[in-house]
Amino acid sequence: MPASAVAWFPPMLILRTTSHRIRFAAVLFVALAAVSCGTKVEREVVVDPQLRSQALIDSGNASFRRADFANAAKRYASAVSDKPDDPAAYYGLGMALSKLGRDDEARVAYGKARELAQRSGDGDSLPVGHPATGR
Repeated sequence: MPASAVAWFPPMLILRTTSHRIRFAAVLFVALAAVSCGTKVEREVVVDPQLRSQALIDSGNASFRRADFANAAKRYASAVSDKPDDPAAYYGLGMALSKLGRDDEARVAYGKARELAQRSGDGDSLPVGHPATGR
């Protein structure tokens, strides 16, 4: 086998014998044929709702910092639908909606954030001076 093929495809280094290479090629051929024939190979991925919600909040925060408030609102709203008892998601949604000039909706989101934070005993974690805190 030419050295360029080995450099291009490192797994060939472990396929020392011709029989190993033939088996590998056969498996690769079957996999490619299945994909090209439209055979679906699905793998179910289970994602923890807390982790997904936090990832959406982080994405919303990044959008908010870039002043992409519409995208931030979408991310926070998705986090709210994934984990409706998360005050941070509602708080972020309120901030984004406020920046979009949707003040009535923002007040509702801030109120829900305050309610959830107080219910969980986490009311002090919200920033002072924002509508969600009531202080």
